[in-house]
Amino acid sequence: MSARGKARNRALDVLFEAEQRSASAFDVLKSRREKTDQIVNPYTLEIVEGVVSHQAAIDEFLETYSQGWTLERMPSVDRIILRIGTWELLYNDDVPDGVAVSEAVALAKSLSTDESPSFINGLLGRLQQLKPSLLA
Repeated sequence: MSARGKARNRALDVLFEAEQRSASAFDVLKSRREKTDQIVNPYTLEIVEGVVSHQAAIDEFLETYSQGWTLERMPSVDRIILRIGTWELLYNDDVPDGVAVSEAVALAKSLSTDESPSFINGLLGRLQQLKPSLLA
C-alpha cells in the first residue's frame, strides 16, 4: 500500500473513531499521539483537517446526490469513506479525480460490505460529473 493509501486508512480510522465517540477528530489525533509512538503522516492530518473543515458542504452533497439514502442510513464506514473521497475529489487539487474515486472504492472493498464499492463508485462518479457546478 502506498504512503497516501496508508494515510487515507489512518484518516478513516481517526474520523470513524471521532464519530463513534462523538469526539473531535483533532482530540482523537492528539490522544493517539500522546498514547502511542505512532507518527501521523502529514497527509493523514491534511485529510482530517480537510474533511472536518468542509464537512457541512460534503454532507450536503452526499445527501443531495445519494438517491434514497440519508447519511444516517449509510453504514458509518461508508459515510466516512465518502467524506474522504468527496474531499479529495472536490477540494484537493493534488489528487486526480479518478484516483480519488478509485482509492475510495478500494477502501470500501477492504473495509465494508459487498455492495459498498459500487454504491461509493456511483455516488462519487456522480459528484465527479457535477464537480464544475458544485464548486461554482
